[in-house]
Amino acid sequence: MGEPMVVARKGVLSALRSDPQQGDGRYPVAWLHISAPHGATPSATSRCECGWHRRAFGRKRVLALIDDHTDHREHCPLRDPQEGRNTA
Repeated sequence: MGEPMVVARKGVLSALRSDPQQGDGRYPVAWLHISAPHGATPSATSRCECGWHRRAFGRKRVLALIDDHTDHREHCPLRDPQEGRNTA
């Protein structure tokens, strides 16, 4: 039974440490998932925590959804709060 301790001392130390990823305060709010399998119709889903949810099928509509998703990110109330905008 003493053998595993010897192996553990020579093992990877990071396996025993706490989670090394320290958050910087940012977290995902909006997601864009695009699927374009070879020979199949492309599809995309745009989703945001504010309730925005759109889906598109076909190349032309997927490209339009990408533009809509980008536009939503610029105007989403979760990413661009209105508080303090009119203060000078």
